[in-house]
Amino acid sequence: MFARIVTMRPKPNTVVQLTKVLEEQVLPTLRKQDGFQDEVCLVSADTKKAVVISFWGRQEQADKYSVTAYPQILETVKHLLEETPVAKSYEILSSTFYKTSDKGTI
Repeated sequence: MFARIVTMRPKPNTVVQLTKVLEEQVLPTLRKQDGFQDEVCLVSADTKKAVVISFWGRQEQADKYSVTAYPQILETVKHLLEETPVAKSYEILSSTFYKTSDKGTI
């Protein structure tokens, strides 16, 4: 499994609106993507930083999403953000939520 982690800085007083957009517009798009498993959205206590973690079956699926659907999603949320989000992908080596292979690549 793979995780795609997107860090962002919401504009002041937009976390409620950002959450609504993620739930009503972004999540339905993600659910249509091949290999998408789950999404978790985190926000710091001061609401100055948010992290969205999406989980994917294979790296190729996460990579495909990055170049196909993600640009559209970025357009959907960019008016709520201070700057362009930073996205990185990671292989999940172990998890208490997801069954992972015991054959890590590291």
